[in-house]
Amino acid sequence: MREEEKKRSSQDSSFKRFMKKRWAFPAIYIASAAIILTGVLWYQSSDNATDTDSYDYEATDITGKKYDEPALEVNRAMENFVMPVQDPDSAVIQKQFYDYDGKAEEQEAALVFYNNTYHPNTGIDIATKDGETFDVLAALSGTVTKVEEDALLGNVIEVEHDKGIVTQYQSVTEMNVEVGDQVEQGDALAKAGESLFNEEAGVHVHFEIRKDGQPVNPLDYFNKPLSALQELDTTDKADAADNSGATEENDEAAPSEDKSTEESGTTEEEGSTEESGTTDEDAGQTDEDKSTDTEEDPAGNSEDEGQTDDQVEEETTESTDA
Repeated sequence: MREEEKKRSSQDSSFKRFMKKRWAFPAIYIASAAIILTGVLWYQSSDNATDTDSYDYEATDITGKKYDEPALEVNRAMENFVMPVQDPDSAVIQKQFYDYDGKAEEQEAALVFYNNTYHPNTGIDIATKDGETFDVLAALSGTVTKVEEDALLGNVIEVEHDKGIVTQYQSVTEMNVEVGDQVEQGDALAKAGESLFNEEAGVHVHFEIRKDGQPVNPLDYFNKPLSALQELDTTDKADAADNSGATEENDEAAPSEDKSTEESGTTEEEGSTEESGTTDEDAGQTDEDKSTDTEEDPAGNSEDEGQTDDQVEEETTESTDA
């Protein structure tokens, strides 16, 4: 018994001595905190693993899963329009864009003569200095919406870049794209060719930029982003085009009106001349009728007088015989 009491007393004394040390309590606190933190982290990692295994990857609320429409690239709006050729320095603009607000000399130079009629150029005609064919490149990334063979325009490719904003490439051959293709800026679309509409340009590509169906001057938007064209209001340009067309129609209608006025004046003069001639003839006929009647009337009167004298003589003879 005494030995056991001695052991207990020795253990109690050693514990008391341990607890009396300065670092005993801080060490106990740190060890307890480490144990608790380890348990929390282990519990969280086990929950995350369980959620990952039960996650439904076929759900429609995941980005890109609900709709099948392709997402529009963010950097497309940051791209700048470029000339649709490999080397812009070697390119030559055969005919400029027809600007309704431009000078008369510039407008005259931007007219295309076809079928005995002058037409405003709705884009720019690009060729090379040597007149040889060249690769026609996409001026901006987008989706091909039109690929048509056209004998008059020399085939047409249209690429849509944003809602209402498209680029057109006319007078091309060896077309490499189809409707629905996604093209990047600088991709080869076709080769430059010729067209019946503008034979004077030779081998070239007719390049257009359109906003809401209205053509704009491509030279104003080269090296500018798509956002610059998105902010453009094409209403004024459409009104200017309509006013110009109305002016041309009025100019064409004016000579016909002058001709009709001249014809009506001539008709009136001819009618008045004919009427005056007819009046003169009527007057002449009236005078003749009067003279004729005058000549006939004395003769008639003389006959009546002759008949009266004979009757008087007969009456006198009858009275004498009686």
